[in-house]
Amino acid sequence: MEQQSISILMADDHTLFRKGMSMMVKTFPGITSVKDVENGQKALDLLAIEKFDILLLDLEMPVLDGWETAKKVVTKFPDTHIIMISMHDSLKLISDLIEIGVHSYLLKSAEPEEVQKAISSVMNNDFYYNQLVARALHQKVQKGAINKPLFNEKSQLTKREVEILELICQELTMKEIGDRLFISEQTIHTHRKNLMRKTEAKNAVGLVKFAIQQQIVSF
Repeated sequence: MEQQSISILMADDHTLFRKGMSMMVKTFPGITSVKDVENGQKALDLLAIEKFDILLLDLEMPVLDGWETAKKVVTKFPDTHIIMISMHDSLKLISDLIEIGVHSYLLKSAEPEEVQKAISSVMNNDFYYNQLVARALHQKVQKGAINKPLFNEKSQLTKREVEILELICQELTMKEIGDRLFISEQTIHTHRKNLMRKTEAKNAVGLVKFAIQQQIVSF
């Protein structure tokens, strides 16, 4: 994990899991702050007064569940990245959560190394793409259930935009893409902004969905 200053908020109603996860996450390089609450409403209350880079969010909680919490966070606190953590492996559920703006999805059985990788990837690339998320998105594409973008022909992307989209799907950072293509990070950011405008993507996961839909990439 790159050395950064990353603040984490965790919301889960199971005290033992929540405290154990919080203690584990504190050991990851770059993590400077970890706080935890027992439901979605308390997470929203805390986000209203304190900025967090990542919200580790349980799905099933009292007062306000993870689904409703995620929708509110995406709208009210768009700079907070959401990693959903749950025991449920329903592909439809996962793709629906990604659709509303969740940045990644982990099972509670995930190894610590994957949690660390997910946090790093979400911070650097705006998403973390594991096999579970891949299967969920592929299934949704096959069923034709992914929301149609502003246009549905990849030919309306420039050659450079397609090239950058392919590298985003490989989870390269903006700096890594710039180094690969010998262009500045600012130019990469401009291309990415144009990609998101054209595809109506909420975040990088939306760009991945579009790339799969248009068969620009396959996983």
